[in-house]
Amino acid sequence: MNTQFQLFMRDATRLTQAGRLNEATEAIQRALEGMAAAAGMPAQTFEGEAFEVKEMPSGLIGTDQPTLQQDVPAPQAGRFTDERFMHGGVTRQYKLYQPAGRTGEALPLVVMLHGCTQNPDDFAAGTGMNALADELGFVVLYPAQSQAANPQGCWNWFEHAHQKRGSGEPAALAALTLSVIQAHGIDARRVFVAGLSAGGAMADIVANAYPDIFAAAGVHSGLPCGAAGSVAEAFAVMSGGTPDTSPLTGGIKKRRGAAQPAVRAVPTIVFHGDRDHTVHPRNGEQVIAAALGRVAGQPEKRRTHTQQGVSEKGRHYTRIVHDDHDGAALAEHWVVHGAGHAWSGGQAAGSYTDAGGPDATREMLRFFLAQACTPGA
Repeated sequence: MNTQFQLFMRDATRLTQAGRLNEATEAIQRALEGMAAAAGMPAQTFEGEAFEVKEMPSGLIGTDQPTLQQDVPAPQAGRFTDERFMHGGVTRQYKLYQPAGRTGEALPLVVMLHGCTQNPDDFAAGTGMNALADELGFVVLYPAQSQAANPQGCWNWFEHAHQKRGSGEPAALAALTLSVIQAHGIDARRVFVAGLSAGGAMADIVANAYPDIFAAAGVHSGLPCGAAGSVAEAFAVMSGGTPDTSPLTGGIKKRRGAAQPAVRAVPTIVFHGDRDHTVHPRNGEQVIAAALGRVAGQPEKRRTHTQQGVSEKGRHYTRIVHDDHDGAALAEHWVVHGAGHAWSGGQAAGSYTDAGGPDATREMLRFFLAQACTPGA
């Protein structure tokens, strides 16, 4: 393309942008005449009224020319920030994700508790929770466990001091959650907690110690409240679950160390792989059994539905739904067949994930957003 033609077309673009359409048409005519003369061809003419050029064909403008830009605002990205919180004289770190496009409305909050050896960034990447927050519109809080509190970064779900309302890690997590609710305008009726492995065990403890804060809980590959009272007991229940008659832990009697609220039962959704060799899948069954045991009313007023399914990537699962006769969810249990100790449907960018399973992140949010609680009730 010759230099003279580029100059004519540059003038045409400038005139079009300025709204001087007649002059722009003349500039295009001159450009075409110049091209025709250079090629020894008869010139072409435009007849009639001047026309509005909506978009200049890319083939008519040199690569060094600016293209016309529409005045469209850039999409607002979500914010994932490092934060600190002081509780009981201890500074605790956490990360907070606020979704793209938030305009100040009161949104739900999901508290995500990572597993051992993980951290908030790793857990966020593996679960894909932030992407879903952008899609559905909610805030995500990722508390971080310090190595000072546990060398492997585990939540201390197996110690009595961390199994009660007003004590240890449950108290700190509840205080942090309330702080975020107040500081970021959260809808306090829709606050949820979920976790993986040790984080799942702590999610079960926190939700049931503070049913006035958390409307529902998600436990992935975790253990029930009060299943163990020491490191030795923790390894025992992880490898085989806790039968109610177990002489090691005392079963249900041992669980009296965990908070047993009289306020309300917290609806709970559980995911567990049936090939989990780190936390025996019996523990998932016991989380569900404990959740149903906390439901007020007669057992005959509950209903159970069982569904067999296959994920998009071919993983088979069994989904067991427990609800009341009004259809209100009480508990939901997903057994992922052939899956190990990993977040079902998770992303390879994070640790302990299994991309083949049903999407635990999306299913938990579906379950959560159907629940609500009255703060302080």
